[in-house]
Formats: sequence, C-alpha cells, structure tokens
Amino acid sequence: MARYTGPSWKVSRRLHFSTLENGKEFAIGKNGKARRDYAPGQHGQRRGKLTEYGTQIQEKQKVRFIYGINEKQFHNTFLKAGKMAGKTGDNFLVMLETRLDNLVYRIGFASTRRQARQLVNHGHITVDGKKVNIPSYFVKPGQVIGLAESSRKLVVVKEALEAIVSRKEYISFDENKLEGTLVRLPERNEFLEDIRENLIVEFYNR
Repeated sequence: MARYTGPSWKVSRRLHFSTLENGKEFAIGKNGKARRDYAPGQHGQRRGKLTEYGTQIQEKQKVRFIYGINEKQFHNTFLKAGKMAGKTGDNFLVMLETRLDNLVYRIGFASTRRQARQLVNHGHITVDGKKVNIPSYFVKPGQVIGLAESSRKLVVVKEALEAIVSRKEYISFDENKLEGTLVRLPERNEFLEDIRENLIVEFYNR
C-alpha cells in the first residue's frame, strides 16, 4: 500500500481523530464554519458502531497516518518491536517516535511530518554532522540532528522554528547552532496519550 498523499483532514474526519495532533482539521474554516467531524461521503453521518476488529484497525490507521508511513513499513517496524525486550506496543510507538522525519518535526525544523520527510529526502538534514536522507532512520539517544550548511536559511525552516511553542522533554535544542538532540528515549506517557497501542498489538496478533 502506497503512502497517502491526499488531504489530511479527510483522513482525520474518517478516523474522528486529529492526525496532525493539533486539531486544525476540525477548526473553523475560511467560511467561518467549523469543519465537519463526521466521516466524508454521502453516508458519513450514518455509519454504525464499529466491531472489535473495526476498532483495532481504526487505531492502527490513526498511528499510521500520524507518522505518514505505508503499511509495509508500519508492519515491519511492528515486527522489529516484537523482538525487543519489554512491551511490544510501547517499543513500537517509541520506534516510530524516534524516526528521523518525526524528530525533525518535533524539533521544529518543519511544521508537519510530511514537510519534515521532504527535508530529509532532499538532503537538508544531518545527523552527527553527516547528511542523512532516509526518513525512516532510527535516531539513537545522544545523536544530534541539524541542518546542512546550505539549508540553514530555508524559509520553510525559519517559519517552522518561529511558530513552535514547545518541545518534548526528550529533545533539547541549541538555538545558536540550530541543532536538536535526542537526549533519551521517550517514555510512553510523553506522546500520543490518546492512542491505545494494545489494540494495534491485538490487530497484528489476531
């Protein structure tokens, strides 16, 4: 399954969940009206209660669209998480959270994860001083994420940094060097608190 590149608000309406984590998909539109919070399509308002399977797959889709990953990558990451010590669900989400594209977004170099992925793909991002153009690269604690010298004056980066209000506690940022560091692995209660990862585990283990 290819990565979704369409409007994020359509996905959010279908899942009844803000995949951008900021609720903007349901905010007041240009016409002065709140965007509809029910699923798109002519039957969007008449959808019935989800089955147990439907609830599990919906939770999986929430996380997949939050991080913008295709199904194959998503499942492969889950399989890797299952081979690690500890809770599979926790390990899985921590792995997704420490992807390079996600951390570029968390640091504030990009205003969305989709934009962060483009920055990585186009060679604008460095890890420990070396260019890395693989969005799925897993960052380890202590590694430093920065901008390539030729990319430090990008308008999109400047605007994103100016707009950021706060950062996660597992990330430190040096404003002078324009570098962010993953100081430690995130704890489960520090991100995506509304996600029930146990349902994703149940979906893949059914």
